[in-house]
Amino acid sequence: MAHRSRWTGNSAAGAPERGFTLIELLVVLVIMGLFVGLVSAITRPDDRALLRLETDRLAELLELAATESHLTGKSITWTADDSGYRFWRFSQDTDWSEIRDDDSLRARTLPHGMRITSLRVETTLAQDKKRLEFNPYGTTLAFSIETSLGDAYGTVEGSPIGEMRVLPEARKTNDEMPRP
Repeated sequence: MAHRSRWTGNSAAGAPERGFTLIELLVVLVIMGLFVGLVSAITRPDDRALLRLETDRLAELLELAATESHLTGKSITWTADDSGYRFWRFSQDTDWSEIRDDDSLRARTLPHGMRITSLRVETTLAQDKKRLEFNPYGTTLAFSIETSLGDAYGTVEGSPIGEMRVLPEARKTNDEMPRP
């Protein structure tokens, strides 16, 4: 008579128990890593889209600053440096002070790699400081602010009548000099 084993929840008698090998686990991890990398590459905006978003925001904030200057009767200044930009308000009591009481005109940090490459007021290129003043009385000077992120470029342009717009990225031809 043959010997029969009773069911104990384990595999049948004599059959080896099977698990995952190290190679199988590594293959699964590599596939998961590739999937995560693909998803993050798809969901991360490209340089042109991110630059467009930031230049649109800058144009809207500059328009808001110009409007607020006209409504309150106080000068507002925009300044920029390598890492971002901020807005300042003039007051007889405190001279120029950074705007901290308005969340819209708070200091902003530029996304990693983005730069404000130049500010041109009328026909003069601002050499040392990037500073633009909105005066409540009289007209605003025409200006353009050039931005860059990677190989993408954007321009915010302001007219003397207070209109702000983002210009489409100009295509370079072979005879043009590359932008800084």
